[in-house]
Amino acid sequence: MAEQNGIIQLKDIDVTFANEGKTIEAVKDVSINVNKGDVFGVIGYSGAGKSTLVRVINLLQKPTAGSVIVNNQNLTELSPKDLRKARRNIGMIFQHFNLMNSLTVYGNVDFPLRDSGLSKAERKEKIDKLLNIVGLADRAKNYPSQLSGGQKQRVAIARALANDPEILISDEATSALDPKTTTEILNLLGSLNEKLGITIVIITHEMDAIKQICNRVAVMEDGQLIEEGSLLSIFGNPKEQLTKDFVNTSTHIGSVLDEIRDSGIVDKLSGRLIELNYIGDSTNEPIVVELYKRFKVEANILFSNIERLQNTTVGIMLFALTGDDQDVENAIQYLNSLKVNVKEVTLSKKEGE
Repeated sequence: MAEQNGIIQLKDIDVTFANEGKTIEAVKDVSINVNKGDVFGVIGYSGAGKSTLVRVINLLQKPTAGSVIVNNQNLTELSPKDLRKARRNIGMIFQHFNLMNSLTVYGNVDFPLRDSGLSKAERKEKIDKLLNIVGLADRAKNYPSQLSGGQKQRVAIARALANDPEILISDEATSALDPKTTTEILNLLGSLNEKLGITIVIITHEMDAIKQICNRVAVMEDGQLIEEGSLLSIFGNPKEQLTKDFVNTSTHIGSVLDEIRDSGIVDKLSGRLIELNYIGDSTNEPIVVELYKRFKVEANILFSNIERLQNTTVGIMLFALTGDDQDVENAIQYLNSLKVNVKEVTLSKKEGE
């Protein structure tokens, strides 16, 4: 678990709704701790409760039970006036931008500053700076209808930063964007985290978004927190099946296994299929050469995916190991002795078999 007394502490959060006489438990006894400077990802499929949970952070959604501590303040105990003040420290960006179409780019960013006490000149200076940060200095006079989706989200980010928040919440903010634009927006958020020291909480159903900029990850399913940890631990050694599914989708290992099964290549090689997951220095091991030198076992690499996450190499490989049964068993034991996660893969049958 992350160290306690973070900038955001959600403790024992329950959120229930009454709907047509039924009680719906959207969030069930969830606790998370987000440290200052984190880029904290909350991932889950639709209906997992992740957006409901994160809206609890600024009490846009009041919890049925539990405490919400932000910057050492329990928000559930604040007066309406003090809560409004506390909320200024939490910026939000959404999937559909929520811009005001009747206002220009400049006007949208200016809107949250109207009660800031800043002079018109001071507001202009701040807005110009924010638009420069998000790369829209030349679009100040344009209206939202004249912008692309990515540009609209940049305006929304600039608006969310207007009150100098310490926390920025991104609620599926890249879901409506194409892959290239998604990468650009995530890079912008990562840059804001580094340059401004702003703490970011990202809600998403896409592991690719998580692995691009997050340092910590929480996985939700059916309103519950089922797994939490550093990006490297979640990506390199997932525990729960849903977490494994997210990682597999990101590495494309699932579709690769289907192709291998359909090709029959493992049967042709008369080999045992081994999946290897590794982090860091283990990737420097000349594994294929060593298996043959030590055990006379051939390791045919069927798939390899190597990435840099948090400045650390993380990879996954699929081998078909061929050789004498005992030699192959010894080779697998050798792999287990390395700093790698080894498992034997049994290919699922085709539909109809």
